[in-house]
Parts: sequence; C-alpha cells; structure tokens
Amino acid sequence: MNFPKGIFQKLSILKSNSVLLLPIILALVAVILFIPTQLMSSKLKKRMEDESISKMGRQIKSLSTSVVSRDQWKRQKENQLVYANDANQIALLSMRSTQRELLSYKIFPEPRGTSMMIFKEFGQAYRTVVEQLFANAGARDCPTVEELQRELESSSLRLQTGRGSIYYGDRDFTGRSSGRSSLSLGEVESKIVDEICRERAKSISFYANPADLSGYEYWKEYQYNVEIKKAVEDCWYYQLAYWVIEDVFDTINACNAGSKSPASGVAGSPVKRLLSVNFDMGRGRGRSYGSPYGERRSSADATTTDSRPVYILSPEKALIESCTGRVCNDHIDVIHFNVIVVVRAKSVLPFMQELCSAKEHKFSGFSGDEEQQNFKHNQITILECKMRSIDRTDPDHNYYRYGEDAVVELNIFCEYIFNKKGYDEIMPEAVKEAMKAVDSTEQTSRW
Repeated sequence: MNFPKGIFQKLSILKSNSVLLLPIILALVAVILFIPTQLMSSKLKKRMEDESISKMGRQIKSLSTSVVSRDQWKRQKENQLVYANDANQIALLSMRSTQRELLSYKIFPEPRGTSMMIFKEFGQAYRTVVEQLFANAGARDCPTVEELQRELESSSLRLQTGRGSIYYGDRDFTGRSSGRSSLSLGEVESKIVDEICRERAKSISFYANPADLSGYEYWKEYQYNVEIKKAVEDCWYYQLAYWVIEDVFDTINACNAGSKSPASGVAGSPVKRLLSVNFDMGRGRGRSYGSPYGERRSSADATTTDSRPVYILSPEKALIESCTGRVCNDHIDVIHFNVIVVVRAKSVLPFMQELCSAKEHKFSGFSGDEEQQNFKHNQITILECKMRSIDRTDPDHNYYRYGEDAVVELNIFCEYIFNKKGYDEIMPEAVKEAMKAVDSTEQTSRW
C-alpha cells in the first residue's frame, strides 16, 4: 500500500516531540483547574470571614462582657439562703395557722388536776364563746311561737270582742259596709305577727340559732359519766369544732360588713341566715340532706347526737367524696364540715371566696400566759356546694323576713387543714392512740 509522504513526515515530528507533549497537556489541565479553584477559594475565604471570624468574633466579644465574676458563688449562696428563708417562713406560717387560742388551758394535752369539773367548765366556755359570737355579730333567730304569743298578749293595740263585732283599738272590723277595712281576727293577728317579725329583722344583722351549731346543745346537759379519755377526746374535738365555727362567723361578718345599708338589718345583709354548721352532713338539729328538702329535728336530739369533727384517715371516712384527696398524714390533719346559709343570690360567689380567704387570730401560747401575737390562718377548702331556691311560704321560713332580694339556700361541704407540728405538743395522747388504732384497723381491712 502506498501512503503519502506527508503523513510519515508528520508522524516523525510527533515522535520526535512526544517528550514535550505530556507537559503541555498537564499545563493545559492545570490552567483549566486553576481558574475555578481560585473562584471557589475566594468564596470560601469570604464565607469563613463572615461566618467563622466575624460572627464568632462578635460572640466571643459579647461573652467577654458577661464573664462570671470570681465572687459569683457568694451571690449564689445569698440567693440560696433567701430561698431557704422563704421555705422556712412558709413552714412557720403553716405552723402558726394551727396555733390558736384554747377554750380551756387545763385539759390539753392532759387534765391538770383530778377534778372532773374542768370538763363541765369546758362545756360552759364552749357555749359562752358561741353566744359571744352571736352578740358580736348582731345575730339572732326569728321570734318563736311563744314569743309571738307573749307579744300579742302584751300588745298596746287592744283586741276586744263584743256583740259579734271585733275591735282593734278604736277601729271597727265587723265586716259591715262602713267604708273602712274589714278583716277577720286571723288577718289582724297575721298583721301583728308580720310587724313583729319585721321589727326583729331590722334589729339584727342575720338570723342564727346557737342550737343549730354543732356542740352547743351537747354541752348544755353534759354530765361526766364516762372514762377520762373519752372526756378529753370530747373536749379536743369540740375545740376543733369551735375554730371552724369561729371562721364561719368571721366570714359572715366580713360579707355583711360591706352591705350598703347595715341599718336596714337583714334586708341589707348579703348573708341572711345561718342554718347550720355541722360535721355529719346536717344530721342533728340542723337540716338533713338525705331527702330533697330536708327536715328539722328537735333540739333534744342534738344532745344525744355526736356531731363532733372526725379526722379523715382514709377516703372512706370523708363527709363526701373529696376532690383534693387529702387525708391525715405525717404533716397535716384533715376534717370535713358542712355549712348551710341563706344568702343573696348575687352574693353566692363572694361568700364562697370570703370563706376560703385568710383570717386573723390571736395566740398567747398554749399555756395562755405568753405575750399575745397576731397570726393569720387560711385552712378552708370548698369541696362541693349545692344551691336551691327559697320557698318563703315553707314553714321553715314562715317567721323570717329576708327583704326584697332574691335569695337561695347554699349548702357547702368543706375540708379544714391543721398543721401537725403546730399543735402536736397539746394533742392528747388518747386522741393520737385512737387515730393510730383506727388507721391500723383500716389498713388491715384493706389487706
């Protein structure tokens, strides 16, 4: 085959210059790679300056201004001491809430002396302080039937009967068409009774009867005929009852103190009537809510009904199902109570708020002879409330005059908390032993 001469010449040239060809190619490749590498390098450098150097530099500079000082631990220690002091103050306030004045300083934690008269004295003191609560609050019950009869008999307005005519003072009520009002004798008496009831309502702040408060009737006829432990227990639990009753009266006084026209008596008071304070769902002389409308029991029943407080050692002992689930433990003691009031409809929430608010009390030591101090307590939590309208024609409201306000009957179930450390030094051993015995029995029954 014949090839052109030019081809062989070109091949010979390439062969002779092959040594230079590789460096040239490498140089070309290097040039091609150098340009994007430079571009990428400049971008990366700028990014590093923006994000790493500038940004981190600013962060480091800002940190330098907030460097923790060498004395920071001292300030932290001071803060911790403040927190600890706050915790100690809270614990102290909780203890002081349960440190209250006693009705007798001769019984707790154990009787001083051998005379059984100290228990009767306690009962008399219980009734006396309850009566004092009534006097201070300006509370009194409606006129009784006996009082109304006496008022009718002694009325300055004379009732006289003659020849079929009935005279009321100088006015004729024969029924003849004389142009004057004609009323029957029953209507005349009703007018007199209504006026007597209205005068009573104007003279008081709210209606209440001591016999509707737990323990008042119980101590009326109290006779010591049991062992001393039982007598001490009675005194202890009714001491707790009095503290609860005192708080209820403080609540009512606070609510009624803000009434617009206190001179108008019950009509101007938000709280119109205290129906009951008890520890057994209204059983006793007060209302019983086992039936829709309840029923009244005679005051004689209250002397035989043990309506004293009960420590809630388990949920089964609760007055009602408790939303808090609190029971007695190593730190607190819990009791439940029930208060029933007739209150102005628009004052229901203010009354409940006041019931759960802080209240003041005085304390002179559990010996009663220390320097008096003023403390505060806030121990009431509302568990449940029921409300119903008032039927003013109901016999239970027959002689009560509540004014023109719309009123309701408010039935509230509450828990009351005691700090164990606050009164442990005066709690009778008989009570502690009884609580332990009941608690151990219930634990055994659960197993």
